[in-house]
Amino acid sequence: MHVPQRVIRPLSKGTVTTPRTEHLATASLPTRHGVFETHVFRSVANDEFGEQGEKEHVALVYGEVRGKRAVTIRVHSECMTSEVFGSLKCDCKDQLDLALAEIVRRGSGAVFYLRQEGRGIGLANKIRAYGLQAQGADTVDANRMLGLPDDARKYDVVRDMIEHLGIDSVSLMTNNPAKMAGLRALGVEVEDRIPVIVPLNSLSAAYVETKRARMAHDVPIPMLAPLKATGSDAE
Repeated sequence: MHVPQRVIRPLSKGTVTTPRTEHLATASLPTRHGVFETHVFRSVANDEFGEQGEKEHVALVYGEVRGKRAVTIRVHSECMTSEVFGSLKCDCKDQLDLALAEIVRRGSGAVFYLRQEGRGIGLANKIRAYGLQAQGADTVDANRMLGLPDDARKYDVVRDMIEHLGIDSVSLMTNNPAKMAGLRALGVEVEDRIPVIVPLNSLSAAYVETKRARMAHDVPIPMLAPLKATGSDAE
């Protein structure tokens, strides 16, 4: 069956700096956490480096969210190294799993999965940064040594997806106050912030400590005590 595209927010005439978002497809997705309604969106915009490109993003919706306030959401950026390959360098996969499980536990909500690998710098640059980290740099200094921003992520498409789903206001699952401020600056009504606390290992604990100390993430100090065995990864 053909699913017609729906343009949510078109490009402004004569410019590519204003993003365009399209809703492309929807279907139910059974997961180990529960059955989510999957919505695929495409965004067209200039990236951090001035290049125009297209990316597909996903909204995983559980329960009824249209017309609701204080909907529990997680805005999660892609982390191939953690979520596909099981890297131990960060806590991203664990944060994603926790968000999906918590939304099911609460009875409704949505995870917005954004194709912004490496906090928006891309997979190749992320691996280059890992090489510098292996020589002693932390995640912030590694990006700067490559001439890259600490965080290149954008959230315009989240605003558009929230608008398409008819969500009136959100409760945001994050430890990053800058993410909450970024959504508010785009006009999203963020009512409160829900901390995301997951187990860490010695590698991911160092990564999270850098985010706490240098990127103002709100992470409880006791959370930084690593597990002796294993943990997770991402940006």
